Amino acid sequence: MADVLVICEVKDGKLKKSSREALTIGRQLAAAAGGSLNAFACGSSAAAAAAEAGSFGVATLHVAGDAALDAYASEHWTSAAKFAVEASSAAIVVMSATSAGRDLAPRLGARLGAGVASDVVALEWADGKLRARRPVYSGKAFATVEIGSNPAIATCRANAFPAEATGAGACEVSNLAWSAGDTKAKLVAVNVPETTEVSLADADVVVSGGRGLKETANYAMIHDLAHALGGATGASRAIVDDGWVDHHHQVGQTGRVVSPNLYIAIGISGAIQHLAGMSSSKHIVAINKDGEAPIFRVADLGVVGDLFQILPPLIEEIKKAKAH
Repeated sequence: MADVLVICEVKDGKLKKSSREALTIGRQLAAAAGGSLNAFACGSSAAAAAAEAGSFGVATLHVAGDAALDAYASEHWTSAAKFAVEASSAAIVVMSATSAGRDLAPRLGARLGAGVASDVVALEWADGKLRARRPVYSGKAFATVEIGSNPAIATCRANAFPAEATGAGACEVSNLAWSAGDTKAKLVAVNVPETTEVSLADADVVVSGGRGLKETANYAMIHDLAHALGGATGASRAIVDDGWVDHHHQVGQTGRVVSPNLYIAIGISGAIQHLAGMSSSKHIVAINKDGEAPIFRVADLGVVGDLFQILPPLIEEIKKAKAH
């Protein structure tokens, strides 16, 4: 028997989408291991997520309600998460592979002497060990790894697991007796870009543009298509480096790793660094005038042609379809 603890991220008393996905796979692991599903959340609004957490099968939500944990800070979150793991006696610890999760997991693993599988796309409990499948070699292959430590830690790639609620009621809330204590680092401010756009990490549809757009002004077509589809905008490193768009739009090995249901690459050749950030998308559509572009090797649907002739009528047709 092995209990599972899912480390969740909460905003305004609501679980983030990536955390709901982590809870779903956590519930499946708990069922396979014959244990219970528990969760941990921190910050002043964490306890408000009890009803939502319960709907995903969580038995107990462990909460560190200190306002010092409202924004992610490495030392504080690592200390609080370690406290939660020990309080719950969890043998399996799961969290989403967000910016916070990627920083927290190895720190927590070091504190607990635990093995960590990062950015996984599949998890199972087999023979008393956590088995994970994760992309390697920039997404060109997959490796299956086993973690024999107790606890075993894994971070889950966003959109790799569906978020499926069970419809259960609110879970029990356990307030942890945790305090910040002395730290070497102090969080001074959190600067978040002001935008109404859908987040790349949470988007079901991502539309990305590359140097094939020719100039900055033409990136507006990427915005138009993404908006018509209710998705997020992405970019290749080439146009980010040229200053066309901000870095937070960059998809690739040195940018964001995304796994949306639909990824549309427009005017992007498909360098291996870009493929590393989007090749695990469920459906990939590529539009490029070069029929030999590497992007077509991973695309489910490839359109060879002039994007300036393809995009305007495509955007209009999508708008008409949605209007009806």
